Amino acid sequence: VRASVGMFLISRYVKTHTDTTVLFSGEGADELAQGYIYFRDAPNSAEAHQESLRLLGDIHKYDGLRADRTTAAHSLELRVPFLDLQWTQYYLSLPAELRQPQMGVEKHLLRNAFNNTGLLPDNILWRHKEAFSDGVASIKKSLFQVIQDIVEDKVSDEALKQAATRFPHCTPTTKEAFYYREIFEKHYGGQAEWLMPYFWMPKWIDVTDPSARFIKHYAAGSEDQA
Repeated sequence: VRASVGMFLISRYVKTHTDTTVLFSGEGADELAQGYIYFRDAPNSAEAHQESLRLLGDIHKYDGLRADRTTAAHSLELRVPFLDLQWTQYYLSLPAELRQPQMGVEKHLLRNAFNNTGLLPDNILWRHKEAFSDGVASIKKSLFQVIQDIVEDKVSDEALKQAATRFPHCTPTTKEAFYYREIFEKHYGGQAEWLMPYFWMPKWIDVTDPSARFIKHYAAGSEDQA
């Protein structure tokens, strides 16, 4: 949901201020090229490879679905070149250890392919990973913190305590998640089990929030950002 906000607003801007209909987007790169920061904590290349396969297999339920719906809401057509079938098959055929983060850099193999080509400035090519849902807001206050402030008074403490009874599948554990779930059930009541199989969360690390800013390796904040 968090990433949907930024993508929805960008799509609305494109529709309102341009005559563009078709957009290119980078969905699939993090799943395929191990761009999520938590891949740095993978025990080995084999498990990292399996995680890539899992993420790619479920992308239509998460980031792919978000990208499609937020752009289609504004009559835009999305193209996702990183999910091209031939490309994904080729990339996954490369040695698993080459596809892992290298020297603390995610998507290293993909980035390195553009190194010294002049196609991308180094400060773009090698900058620290920033999750889209975090990068749309200030480094001082992430979007999820803004949202949590908004929903704080919209969900009572008592309602949250009863969440497991009301929503036994994928029970929301925060007021933010509870608020989303109420909206979801209003429009898609009783369909959560097959539309929302599980909460998307980083793997191999102990966190309770999907934001990359809770991961120990997060470093985007060390760069000059507003």
